[in-house]
Amino acid sequence: MENKNDKFLKVLLITGMSGAGKSTALSVLEDLDYEAIDNLPINLLPSLIELAQKNDPDHKNPALAIGIDARTRNFQPDNIIQVLNQIRDNVDIDLTILYFDSSNEILASRFTETRRRHPLAKDRPINDGIIRERQMMQIIKAESDYVFDTSELNIHDLRRMLSQHFVRKHDEGLNITICSFGYPKGLPRDADLVFDVRFLRNPHYDEVLRPQTGQDQKVGEYIMKDPIFDKSWEQISSLIVTLIPEYKKEGKSYLTIAFGCTGGKHRSVFMAEKLCHLLKENKHNLNLLHRELSI
Repeated sequence: MENKNDKFLKVLLITGMSGAGKSTALSVLEDLDYEAIDNLPINLLPSLIELAQKNDPDHKNPALAIGIDARTRNFQPDNIIQVLNQIRDNVDIDLTILYFDSSNEILASRFTETRRRHPLAKDRPINDGIIRERQMMQIIKAESDYVFDTSELNIHDLRRMLSQHFVRKHDEGLNITICSFGYPKGLPRDADLVFDVRFLRNPHYDEVLRPQTGQDQKVGEYIMKDPIFDKSWEQISSLIVTLIPEYKKEGKSYLTIAFGCTGGKHRSVFMAEKLCHLLKENKHNLNLLHRELSI
């Protein structure tokens, strides 16, 4: 018997404040196999959805990520809500509204740093445009399924968060993110398990190894020569392998394991790589992120 859920067209509507990360979110979702379209006039959304359904006769679960915001011509929040309600009445469409927000101060600083003009403040101060847009967007924010505040998120945090919530792989495996980081820049958001590996010998003090990273063989060999390495790795890896099925048993779908060191470039990177290699043979969705190497 055909599963009715197979006929669903998944639609993510990406909206919110200008400068809050919507374009970045669309890029991430495109990497997750969504068909991403930015700045679409709301009146064209029903036609686009109908076209997507017609072009999918075999019901292969297509998914759209549509960006709609104040840049759109004739942007009218009331009209947007009316169109979205009509779409939600269609039982064959799975519509989810993602609203991206940030504090007024952060939004203003982002526009100032990039020297971009706010779409609602082309001839006035940036703050005037932000206040006006926030007032316009309140009705849409109230109807949103998810509200993401990106005030303190960097691009890597945002990517990991969206990957965890909107990955399109339909299986029973646990989605595991393994990340490395440096303590001076703070702990990764949403980390479930954090391992401080600053007790291991530090390649930073070797002039030859300093410019390299934990992804380089020489750095790994240097770390593994630490007398405490074998015992500590055995205990850490054993704990993680033991806990993973327990997390899954409790219904957890996403698990973030973080390794931290002083600079986030040597010991933590090596440990994250080593754990990823250990777990890659298991039926889990693995995502490896080196926060300080990505900057």
